[in-house]
Amino acid sequence: MELFDRPTTHAAFDDSSEKEAVVLVHLNFRDPDFADVEQEFIELVNSTNAKVATIVHGNRQRPDPKFFAGKGKIDEIHQEVLAHNAALVMFNHDLSPSQERNIEAKLECRVIGRTGLILDIFARRARSHEGKLQVELAQLKHLSTRLVRGWTHLERQKGGIGMRGPGETQLETDRRLLGQRIKSLKKRLGKVQSQRSQGRRSRQRSDVSVVSLVGYTNMGKSTLFNKLTSADVYADNRLFATLDPTLRRMKLEGTQPLVMADTVGFIRNLPHDLVESFSSTLEETRDAELLLHIVEAGAENRDDLMRHVNSVLEHIGADEVPQLVICNKIDQLEDHKPRLDRDENGKIVRVWLSAQTGEGLDLLRIALKEYFPEQDVALAKSTDLESF
Repeated sequence: MELFDRPTTHAAFDDSSEKEAVVLVHLNFRDPDFADVEQEFIELVNSTNAKVATIVHGNRQRPDPKFFAGKGKIDEIHQEVLAHNAALVMFNHDLSPSQERNIEAKLECRVIGRTGLILDIFARRARSHEGKLQVELAQLKHLSTRLVRGWTHLERQKGGIGMRGPGETQLETDRRLLGQRIKSLKKRLGKVQSQRSQGRRSRQRSDVSVVSLVGYTNMGKSTLFNKLTSADVYADNRLFATLDPTLRRMKLEGTQPLVMADTVGFIRNLPHDLVESFSSTLEETRDAELLLHIVEAGAENRDDLMRHVNSVLEHIGADEVPQLVICNKIDQLEDHKPRLDRDENGKIVRVWLSAQTGEGLDLLRIALKEYFPEQDVALAKSTDLESF
């Protein structure tokens, strides 16, 4: 394989052992969830190799067209950058390309917005070949709207001589090479999507139902997935611990053949380019027969987080798929026992459990048996299911 064809990801942070000092900026545009959004922002930053030097706050009616935060606030941020010798300023907002360039010129250091931060985290988490391709595609789509810098190495990989047209500027060359790379990534991901479609058709022919785990990031999806399928998917108490989709057969007596899918967690304002790049992965959710919507039982903003997840599900066309709400982490609540909640028709709509301790998993199995009762159908061969 040529060097040019290798999937690469581009991190915004230095990967050295010494943490990079950063200044955070979070402005309040009359957001009732301001405190929750800021806490999530801090958790995102902590997922990187960065050290929070300080957080700059401010109140505004609307973003400033040129500097987003206004000239006075930018001067305040500059003073903090100098005081802490910070190499990076991160906004918990999406900045336009011109705003980003204007702020960088004023602060004399690197500046990234919320989307750039999330893309950087995804670049660090991706492990599989497909995941790295998806993340790189999202990164390049994001970069294509900005002043392109740092892509001349692709020209050397393609030969260099004869590549540049008459009178073509370096910026135009970089943009053209960027477009070529995006086209190549889309083509390769298209092949992956075709393979996934074949797998779904195979499951449909074998009468195998898919149960997909969805939910806000860091809700315990992978832990629950491992407990139900005896898998060893990486699970950690941090945002976006899982990026690569995993499908495993469930060994559950008294039900139809089932396959469970573990997918990437969602978050507020998930970047559009990221959703588009992960479309082949998210199709497993769209085509599932049941979604297990994992939430944290004791979270005060539980309904708000569920609303954000449902918004993404609607965006990918999965809003019509039936949901079973899983209230996880009951072990973190006092005197809270596992239980099943049913609606007025007696249908199970909510299961309270702890994936970490295993409490309530038997109730979830009962719920799955009710949703997928055993039928007189030809069971799929185990060899067919192993490939999922």
